[in-house]
Order: sequence, then C-alpha cells, then structure tokens
Amino acid sequence: MTERPADPAEPRPRRRRHDPTPIPDPVIPPAPSPIDLHTHTSRSDGVLSPAELVTAAVACGVTTLSITDHDTLAGYREVIAAGAVPSGLTVVPGVEINALVTRDLGLWEGELHILGFGMDPDDEAFEATLAGQRAQRRIRFDKTVDRLRELGLGIDAQVATLAPDDNDALGRPTVARALIAAGHATSVEDAFRRLLGHGCPAYVPRLGLGPVEAIAAIRAAGGLPALAHFREAPDRPDVLRELVEVGLGGLETYYRTFDRPAVEAVREVAERLGLVPTGGTDHHGDTGTYAESHARIWVPPAVAAQLFERIPAGFPAGFAGDGRTMTRP
Repeated sequence: MTERPADPAEPRPRRRRHDPTPIPDPVIPPAPSPIDLHTHTSRSDGVLSPAELVTAAVACGVTTLSITDHDTLAGYREVIAAGAVPSGLTVVPGVEINALVTRDLGLWEGELHILGFGMDPDDEAFEATLAGQRAQRRIRFDKTVDRLRELGLGIDAQVATLAPDDNDALGRPTVARALIAAGHATSVEDAFRRLLGHGCPAYVPRLGLGPVEAIAAIRAAGGLPALAHFREAPDRPDVLRELVEVGLGGLETYYRTFDRPAVEAVREVAERLGLVPTGGTDHHGDTGTYAESHARIWVPPAVAAQLFERIPAGFPAGFAGDGRTMTRP
C-alpha cells in the first residue's frame, strides 16, 4: 500500500466500536432495518451467545444477519448446528479480521478491519488461517494480563473464570470486562481510554495478517471482503483503490456511529468504486442492548441482494429472495 507521510498535527480518529457518544445528526431509520451484516457474539468479544444474538435480531425485524466474530466462524457454526435459525432468517457466515498496516498511513492503531461474507465454513485452509490469528490473539491477551499485573492491576481471578476453547477469539474487550469486574475500570471505554488503548500503559501491539493477506484469504474461501467502519473513505481514495486492486469487494456504508453526512459520503465512494455498500450494528453489548444498537442503523433491503450477487461462492446455495426476506424456494 502507498505510504502517506504522517502529519503530526493531524488528529487520529478515535475508537468507534463502543462509543456511546450521541450523534449530532443521526440516521433516522424509516423502518426497522431488515439487515445487519456486522455483529459479534461471545465466541469473540461480544456479550451475547450466538443463539441469543439470533433471537434478539429476529425480535428487531432482521431477516438477513451476519455473525462477524473476530477470527472465528464458531458462532455461525454453533447456530447452524443447533438448528437455531428460525424460518424467514438468513444467517450469512461472516468474519472480521483486524489487519495490520505496517507503514504509517495515519490510521488509528495502524489497522484496517476487513469483513468477510459467505466463506465456505468447511474450507480447511481458511480455518487454518483463522486459527493462526486466534493463536496470536491469545499471545497478546496473555501479555496484556501480565502487563496489568505488573501495573498492580491484576485480573488473574477474573480471567480464571473464562473457559475459552481453541475456536474462541480473545480480545481486549474481554480484558476490559475483567478490569471492570476487578474494580479497576468503570466501563469498557474507561478501560480502553486509560489502560488498553493505543499508547496506554497496558497496550500490547497486535500481530497477524495484513489487509492484502486478509482479503486474499477471504477470496480463496469463496467470500466477499469488505472494509469495515472506514469513515475516512472519502478522504482516503488511495487506500481504497489499492485494496480494490487486490480484491476488496465491499465498503461498510451504513454503520451505527455514522451520522447522515458520513453515510452519504461513504455511499458515494462505494458507488464510484463499484463496491457493495454493506452495513450493520457492530453490536458487542457493552453499551446497551441489541435493540438499542439496531435502532440506530438503516441498511436498505436491496443491500442483501447486492451482497448475494457478488459472493463468489454463490452463498446461500439453494436460497432465493427479493433482498428483503431470503427463503428457500
């Protein structure tokens, strides 16, 4: 990717995932959004179990849902194996990969988050790639716990109550919740702001794939890669063009913390570059219920049809629909 010289006077964007700050010019959904293509469960750094997330989404009127846990398809596999997908709902296999950009492009924490949709959940090479990512996450998790202990903010007792298996992806929100339980933080945002965020005392750099490798892995597994919550899209055509050249197929346009001008600006970029305009809540559960997150998004029904048309593997096999409710023919 082309390097852009860093401007020390240019402020870096803040973390947005758990940001509870009111939006000055919010999107007012014309109806409950039928689509949510960005969610997290307890198999990575969300609060809800996969089954609980499905139940909450259906209660809010969602008919096309993607579980995009970090570096794992375990949540998707869990709901499918349990037969927990009700009639009228399509659950798309999804993933989110926090990809490292090694040169200074002025990006927050030096990362681009790559979403993947419609990968073959039985693709062994892709699962091996995700397993490698999860292993790096575990190393970072353990180093963070060690560093907190050195700072006199031990969370060993709280971490001991966790029982992750090899398919679970550990992350900093899990550490933040342990800090809250230990009385060392008042909220996830507080934990990130004082301890876990970039440049803070307990921050440990991430290791893992870069964006080019993440996009290639998703494509090789039959999926469509999309760039998540990149509000900077209108100002960074250089980044997007390079990603499109290596296979990027979508751009998250409808995002819970985007105000109306941001949605319009990012949508124009997606149209200009021929990218599928995906969207979702990015729900984790630390700042409110799923219903509260869902009430802040509007993903047009046509997005589902666009997504399914562009997924190389043709997911979901045997499904047909009008972009609003996907049902078996």
